[in-house]
Amino acid sequence: MRGTVEAVSLSAVHGFSKPNAPGIRLLAGLGVEGDAHLGVTVKHRSRVARDPTQPNLRQVHLIHAELHDELRTSGFTVEAGSLGENVTTRGLDLLALPRGTRLRLGADAVVEVTGLRNPCEQINGFEQGLLKAVLGRDEDGNLVRRAGIMAVVLTGGQVRPGDEIQAILPSEPHQPLAPV
Repeated sequence: MRGTVEAVSLSAVHGFSKPNAPGIRLLAGLGVEGDAHLGVTVKHRSRVARDPTQPNLRQVHLIHAELHDELRTSGFTVEAGSLGENVTTRGLDLLALPRGTRLRLGADAVVEVTGLRNPCEQINGFEQGLLKAVLGRDEDGNLVRRAGIMAVVLTGGQVRPGDEIQAILPSEPHQPLAPV
């Protein structure tokens, strides 16, 4: 399974959106160099308030560009980095990947998928109604989160738009993604 990196984004401050960059450097065990979520322990403000010693399972946030396309068709104004992601992908069904999937980004960087992003009410502060648009229900009525996936950095390296993404699935049985 392969895809491509459409855009990369980072922000040194805790905010919602992240500006695009010509490239980002992933640091093993830490995340995106220069990003506010860089670190071994959790950096998401609400999670820090609960327990600042938790491991940072949200070092890198990835969203599929196809979600942006769908949201724009529905009238929302979104682009790469708008929803706070570090890596915007195309051509890879991120939400269908099992936990533990490794993604090779470009020549060197490897991240391991830890789970789903759990979107919160803050997303409506970016654009009203967006939270409902990135949440859905499956045929059994279960909540479906579509706001991307989270990962940790196993091997550092530079990641740029246009880089190839290769997905390496873990051994079976596969574990479905859950919010982290």
